[in-house]
Amino acid sequence: MSDFENIYRMYFKDVFLYMRALCLDDNISEEIAQETFVKALDKIDRFDGKKDIRAWLFTIAKNTYFTYCRRKALPLESVSDTECAVSDVILTEHIENEEEAMTMHKILHELSEPYKEVFNLRVFGELSFKKIGVIFGKSEGWARVTYFRAKKMIIERLDENQKGELQ
Repeated sequence: MSDFENIYRMYFKDVFLYMRALCLDDNISEEIAQETFVKALDKIDRFDGKKDIRAWLFTIAKNTYFTYCRRKALPLESVSDTECAVSDVILTEHIENEEEAMTMHKILHELSEPYKEVFNLRVFGELSFKKIGVIFGKSEGWARVTYFRAKKMIIERLDENQKGELQ
């Protein structure tokens, strides 16, 4: 098995989830993720190893997605910060482990409102930011910011828990 096949196997799911966070469409996410790895294979000799390969792949994926949207004349999601989508991947990795999922649910339970409910509606209810805004009588932007803050709080507390376990 080649090194690039290993990279593909290790990071395809992360790239797919990153795209899913940006475009909210499984088919487009799959298409962009596949195209990302085609481009990465073509440019692998340019990867200098100075940054994480996943971050490099996310950059290729994001640019591929933006090109796709321009080509199809689709509106770009207003997710302008890749940190938002990267944190989705981090959270998904925690959810996959049953024990860590339980810890995450405990942390979520401890969050104050509206963070707890916005996060639940977005992740478990799979509602759009627009619909979440309507439920709360707020804007789509408010829902995005509230969701992002909730994710940030959860990730920080998960990190604190992991550091506490190591000591």
